[in-house]
Amino acid sequence: MKNKSRPSWWLPVALLVVGLLALSLGGYLTPLIRLSTKPEIAFQAWVARTYQALRDYANAPKDVNTLRAENQRLKAEIAQLQTQIVTLQQQLTDARILEALLDFARAHPNNQYKAAQVIGRDPSPFLHYIIINRGSDDGLRVGMPVVSAEGLVGHITAVIPSAARVQLITDPKSAVDVRTKPSNADAVLVGSLTGELSLDMLPQNAQVKTGDLVLTSGLGGKYPPNILAGQVVSVRKLSYALFQEASVQPVVDFRRLQIVLVIVNFKPTDLTPLLKPTEQTP
Repeated sequence: MKNKSRPSWWLPVALLVVGLLALSLGGYLTPLIRLSTKPEIAFQAWVARTYQALRDYANAPKDVNTLRAENQRLKAEIAQLQTQIVTLQQQLTDARILEALLDFARAHPNNQYKAAQVIGRDPSPFLHYIIINRGSDDGLRVGMPVVSAEGLVGHITAVIPSAARVQLITDPKSAVDVRTKPSNADAVLVGSLTGELSLDMLPQNAQVKTGDLVLTSGLGGKYPPNILAGQVVSVRKLSYALFQEASVQPVVDFRRLQIVLVIVNFKPTDLTPLLKPTEQTP
């Protein structure tokens, strides 16, 4: 029998396979392999992202009303927390005010005090007063002095059972007998329509200067002595005038008053009848 001859194409194929294996083992085909597999990798990444998105959508809540309700609940909780923060801040402020008032009371142990909260202010630009939440039921009477942690506020001018009106020392009708320190000059501290304070009846020879403190003198019977009222910020002295002029900065910020102390054991004395000239009888 005759042997069948092998096909003529097997040798080139074998050489091609051997060549490719040699190139692959030598690393010469790596860039080509990467280039050929890049589309496949990109397609697999797209499939994975799409699957993840579909799974997230399938697992997400379907009820929009539920999401809205949850949103409203969270907003309500935030509003409540903000309210609590404001309340705590106010409580901290009140505590600091009360501590300062306590320090003032300790510095003036001869006086007895009753604390009151400011609940109203004057609406007009011509009067200067506040309303406090203590009245005759609490033992308050007309004329009682009112102070804050910083110093003199004014005195009570009207009382009802549960509230009282306090005329501030900045009121145009206010007049407080004071003494400057360290110059020891007696004068009268008066208010104005604009709320500015000034010293009247300040002797021409008084050595008052900027920075001097202004305290109640105890004269006139309206206020106890040595309560700080303000500080001299400017002095004007005219040679032809009988008295000097001085501007005073109050120590109390009347716009921020929240809690005050009423001096309940001080009894003001009205000296007006004694200051009127006596009538001569024929």
